Amino acid sequence: MSQLIAIVLPTFGLIALGFIAAHLKLLGDRAGDGLSDYVFLIAVPALIFRTLVGGGPIGDNPWGYWVAYFAGVAVVWTLGMLFATRLFGRDRREAAIHGFASGQSNTVLVGVPLILQAYGDAGATPLFLLLAIHLPIMMSTAALLIEAASSEGRKLKIATGLARTIVTHPIILALAAGVAAKSAGVQPTGAALSIVDQLAATASPCALVAMGVALKRYGMLSDRLPVLAISGLKLVLHPFLVWVLAVHILPVPPVWAGVAVLFAAMPCGINAYLVAARYKVGERTASAAVAVSTALSVVTVSGWLWVLGLV
Repeated sequence: MSQLIAIVLPTFGLIALGFIAAHLKLLGDRAGDGLSDYVFLIAVPALIFRTLVGGGPIGDNPWGYWVAYFAGVAVVWTLGMLFATRLFGRDRREAAIHGFASGQSNTVLVGVPLILQAYGDAGATPLFLLLAIHLPIMMSTAALLIEAASSEGRKLKIATGLARTIVTHPIILALAAGVAAKSAGVQPTGAALSIVDQLAATASPCALVAMGVALKRYGMLSDRLPVLAISGLKLVLHPFLVWVLAVHILPVPPVWAGVAVLFAAMPCGINAYLVAARYKVGERTASAAVAVSTALSVVTVSGWLWVLGLV
C-alpha cells in the first residue's frame, strides 16, 4: 500500500491541487492554458532531450512493443466508433471523435509523470519513443477519418495544416534533437546542462497542475452514457489488450511491456478535445470524456500498477 501511495499520490495529488485552485479561482483558465503551453512547448521537450542524450542506447525498440500497443489502439478505436453509430446514433464524423478519445492516452499531462514515477530512468526511453510516434499516428488517423466522412470543401487545406502541425510539434522535434545528439556523442554541459535540467524538472508538476485546472474547466456531467463507454474502453479494455499482448504473447522486455500497459491505461488525452474543437464535432463528449476518465483513472491506474507488480 505504501508503494501505491508513493506512485499515485504525487500524480493525482497535484491534479487535485490544480482542480481545487481553479475551483477557488486562484488559477483561472488563462493560467491553465499558460501552464499547458509551457509544458508542451518547453518543459517536456527539455525532459525528452535530456533523457535521450543522457540515457542508454536508443536503438533497442522491440517490434512486439509497437505491435502490442497499437493493436490495442485499433481494437478500442473501432469499438468506440461502433458504439457511437450503433448504440448512440452519432454520425461518422462524431464517431471518429469517440474512437479517437477511446484510444488517445493523456501522455504528457499524466502519463509522463506517472510512468517515470513508477519506472524511473529505466522507463524513460520506451516512454518517449512511444510518445513521439503516438502523436502523429493518432492525430493523422483521426483527421483522415473525419475528413473521409465530411462533405466540406476544405479537406486539402485542413490536412496540410495538420501535417505541418505534426512535423513541427515540439515533442517530435525534441525527440529528433535527442536522437541526433546521442548519435553524434554530443551532450550539454555547464550552463546549458543546468538550464535543460531545471526546465526538465518542472515538467511533471506543471503538467499535473494544468490537468487539474483543465478538469475544472471542462466538467464531467455531459453525455453520460457515451462518456462512460469511452472511459471503459480507454481505462480497462485498452490496457488489458496491451497487457495480454506485451506480457503474455509477444517478445517484449518487462520494463518496456510495463510502460506500454501504463501508457495504455492513461485517461483520455486532451488532444481528443482539441481535435473535436478543430472540426466542431463531438466537443461536449470529448471534453467530458477527458474529465471523467481522468477522475476514474485514480482507481484503474492503481489496479494496473498492482497487476504489473509495482505495488
